[in-house]
Amino acid sequence: MKKLAACLFLLVLYRHDPVTAQPIDKKATRETKHLYAGLKGMLSKGILFGHQDDLAYGVNWKYQPGRSDVKEVSAQYPAMYGWELGGLETDMPANLDTVPFKKIKQYIHDAYQRGGVSTISWHLNNPLTGKSAWDPAPAGSVASALPGGEKNKLYTAWLDKIAGFMLSLKTNDGKYIPVIFRPFHELNGSWFWWGGKNCTPGEIKELWRFTVGYLRDKKNVHNLLYAFNTDRFSGTEEYQERYPGDEWVDIIGFDIYQKGDILANDKFIAVLDKSLTTLETIATEKNKIPALTEFGYNKVPDSSWWTNVFYRAIEKHHIAYVLAWRNAGAKPRGEVEYYVPFKGQESELDFKKFSVLNKIFLQRKCRQQHLYRQ
Repeated sequence: MKKLAACLFLLVLYRHDPVTAQPIDKKATRETKHLYAGLKGMLSKGILFGHQDDLAYGVNWKYQPGRSDVKEVSAQYPAMYGWELGGLETDMPANLDTVPFKKIKQYIHDAYQRGGVSTISWHLNNPLTGKSAWDPAPAGSVASALPGGEKNKLYTAWLDKIAGFMLSLKTNDGKYIPVIFRPFHELNGSWFWWGGKNCTPGEIKELWRFTVGYLRDKKNVHNLLYAFNTDRFSGTEEYQERYPGDEWVDIIGFDIYQKGDILANDKFIAVLDKSLTTLETIATEKNKIPALTEFGYNKVPDSSWWTNVFYRAIEKHHIAYVLAWRNAGAKPRGEVEYYVPFKGQESELDFKKFSVLNKIFLQRKCRQQHLYRQ
C-alpha cells in the first residue's frame, strides 16, 4: 500500500509538473505563464494563504496605508489577496463593498510588487432585471446574456468594462500584472442568478465559454488565469455538472464556511477533508490547479481553530492556495463579520502558530518563490 501511495503521489507531481505547465490562454503574457507554473509548483511545496480585501480595511479601520489585520497578528502580509469587481459593470466608482476601484488597482499593484497574488471575483448585477447578483428571478437571466439573448449586448458592454480594468493593471514599466479571475462562483447554489435551479447546466457552461472567449480572444486580455468554483458539493458528479470544459479553466476550487458553534468542528473537518480529496482527484485527472477559493468561520469563536480545526483538515492535501473571507467588522444592520483574527481577538495566538507552520506560506515565503519569473 505504501508503494502504491508513493506511486500515486509521483503521478500527481508529474501531472502538475510546473516546467511544462501552460494556462488555457496560449497568448498569455510571460508573467501570467510563470504564475501558472508557480501555482502548479506550490502543490509540492505548501499552501499560499490569502485574505479578501486585506489591504483595504479590517476590524475598526479603513483605508489606512500599510495596515492589514493579517500583518498585525502575524507580522507579515498574506501571500494572496482577494478583490471584488461588482459595480464596475454599472459605472460605480466603488464596488459593492464600497472599495473604490482606483484603490483596488493600487492594492493589486502593491501586492504584485511584494510578490503576492491577487484573485478577483465579480458579483455582477442580473442583466435581465437590473437588480443585484442575489436576484435570481426570473429563471431566464442566464439565457438572456447569451449570444442571441435580449441582454447579450448589455452583457457584452459589461465585459468591455471588465476587460478595460484588467488591461489597466500594469507595473511601473508597463508590464501587465497577472491576476486570477473567478466569475460565476458558487454556481451549484441557487442564491445567485447564474446558479443552481436558476439556469440549466448547459446555459451556465455556454455563458462561461462566451465570457472567457470574449475577454481572451476579442478583447485580447492575456493577463488572466480563470478559476472555476462551486459551493459545497456532494461528490464528483455534482462538481462537474456545470464544468465548462478543460480548455476553459485553469484553476478549480470550492467555497466552504463553518457555521454553528465549536461542537461542529469535527463535522467541518470531515467535510472539508473529503471535499479536498475529491477536488484533488478531479484536478489530477484534468491537469488543473486545485485551490480552496473561499473559506471561513465568522468571528472565529474557537481559540485554537486555526491549528486544531482548519489545519487538521488541509494539512495532508496538495492545493495551491486558500482564501479567507473579509474582515468587514461592524455592518450597518448590526451584524459583525470577520474571518481572520485581529489584535486582541481570541484566536490571535493560534493564528500566529498557524502562520509559521512549514506548509503555510504568507508574504515572506511567497516572495521567495518568485512566482512571476522562473
